[in-house]
Amino acid sequence: MTRLAQTAGLNDVQQEILSTVRDFVDKEIIPVATQLEHRDEYPAEIVEGLKELGLFGLMIPEEYGGLGESLLTYALCVEEIARGWMSVSGIINTHFIVAYMLKQHGTQEQKDTFLPRMALGEVRGAFSMSEPALGSDVAAITSKGVRDGDEYVLNGQKMWLTNGGTSSLVAVLCRSDEGHPEGTAPHKSMTTFLVEKEPGFGEVRPGLTIPGKIDKMGYKGVDTTELIMDGLRIPANRVLGGTTGRGFYQMMDGVEVGRVNVAARGCGVAQRAFELGISYAQQRQTFGKPIAQHQAIQFKLAEMATKVEAAHAMMVNAARKKDSGERNDLEAGMAKYLASEYCKEVVEDAFRIHGGYGFSKEYEIERLYREAPMLLIGEGTAEIQKMIIGRRLLEEYRFQG
Repeated sequence: MTRLAQTAGLNDVQQEILSTVRDFVDKEIIPVATQLEHRDEYPAEIVEGLKELGLFGLMIPEEYGGLGESLLTYALCVEEIARGWMSVSGIINTHFIVAYMLKQHGTQEQKDTFLPRMALGEVRGAFSMSEPALGSDVAAITSKGVRDGDEYVLNGQKMWLTNGGTSSLVAVLCRSDEGHPEGTAPHKSMTTFLVEKEPGFGEVRPGLTIPGKIDKMGYKGVDTTELIMDGLRIPANRVLGGTTGRGFYQMMDGVEVGRVNVAARGCGVAQRAFELGISYAQQRQTFGKPIAQHQAIQFKLAEMATKVEAAHAMMVNAARKKDSGERNDLEAGMAKYLASEYCKEVVEDAFRIHGGYGFSKEYEIERLYREAPMLLIGEGTAEIQKMIIGRRLLEEYRFQG
């Protein structure tokens, strides 16, 4: 074995795609990632490279100009990209969640309108569930869409939009009481609206404002923003799927894809941390020999490698389950939970191996140390994953007393 996290059973096309992405990451992302991250600079040239590779259309069906690849292929590409710089994987993740939701739930007109341009990267996607006061409690959203003739009027404030500034299409979850009388369960009175906008900040269309980027500890370069709707009018044909009240289910379907993506990101970041740690351990000398020859460091490297392998295996399993058409919330929850926790631990161990130098911005591990925590909360915290896992286990192992 020459590399960790190998995947059995890939066909020739998948292997060629992964080889191309890996070369791109090694040549175009890793050499500039830390510099761009420290400047909090959007990786415009890298994104253009991804467009040229066709990665914005990776999972979009061929009939719409995409490559028609599986979630597994996409997840493995994300793993490679996150190994280079996690922020870049975030740029394509939200795009693909919206593309996936359109493919699975959109009307034919919505698919025809958006998917071909999304496949080319001309239209970039973002999606929005969270709000300032609710965190993981999606059912408590207060943003609202009210029917007014052939339009809906949207009001409310959304939070934590990845690609909020650079996107041109945002899938926004709002409460919509039309056809859903008072007392209807909250998750049955939510609707996903497809909001088109100009890229940028400020008022990007009448009634829609994207304030400046949120300054974050890590996950820099990619723009994370708020979204403020104040009398935003959109046509009724921009209700995803054409029917109100389906938004919660549509978003949760998209989030399952997102959780596989976050697991893949965790695998990629952990793999890079392991590479940095094992390389540094063979260069740094103490007590007359490389620290890699000390048993304590070998134990640490062994634990790190095992965690990388385990997380990768669970991520691949979750992706394959989704590709099969089966329900995968259990597998996606487990993969996201394990990969994000293991990523944090592997990064910290690599940080410890670097000693004092790990605290220096000169070394790449410093960036990874700030990036890993985002994976603990993105697409649902560990506590949310445990709730999902626990409930599903009780369904599967129901006591027959």
